[in-house]
Amino acid sequence: MQTLQMPAMPDPARLTLDAKTTALIVLDFVEDICASQPKCKSQMLPAMIPFLKRIRNAGLVVAYGTRAHNMDHWLKEVAPAAGDLKIVNTAQDRFYNTDLDKLLKAKGITTLILVGWKISGSVTYTSVGAMIRDYTVVIPVDTTAAATDYETAIGFYNVLNSGNANLTNEPLKPKS
Repeated sequence: MQTLQMPAMPDPARLTLDAKTTALIVLDFVEDICASQPKCKSQMLPAMIPFLKRIRNAGLVVAYGTRAHNMDHWLKEVAPAAGDLKIVNTAQDRFYNTDLDKLLKAKGITTLILVGWKISGSVTYTSVGAMIRDYTVVIPVDTTAAATDYETAIGFYNVLNSGNANLTNEPLKPKS
């Protein structure tokens, strides 16, 4: 049996984003999912509440996506506001078989901030969907997680290694 060492994760990068061309996509911050995932409420939610407030104050486009059957079960602290985009599909990639790309491009969006449950699931797959559609992807490290530290590391590694690979986490590398 062979043991493999996970590559070291690069340090997070500090960024300044253009509010006119950046959108936030909130994934699966719903009661149906977070009730069974302790890190969702204990780790991600406390970081997400002030972050979402800053996003709204900056005037960014905000979109919500989930595979949960009931769109009304968003965690109340981070629930959609009037005018937010809402995407429901059965795929983990929220672009798959939806109008998300068309809606975002109509608003001039080129950069996406992805947050929510979970980095090794919907966040990874939606980021790949975004990169193949020429978006630049940003994922704040404290607003997503997975059930285990291993799964979280694999999720971030997969995102950094997808699309226009960015294993060094170069800030705002186009299409990565």
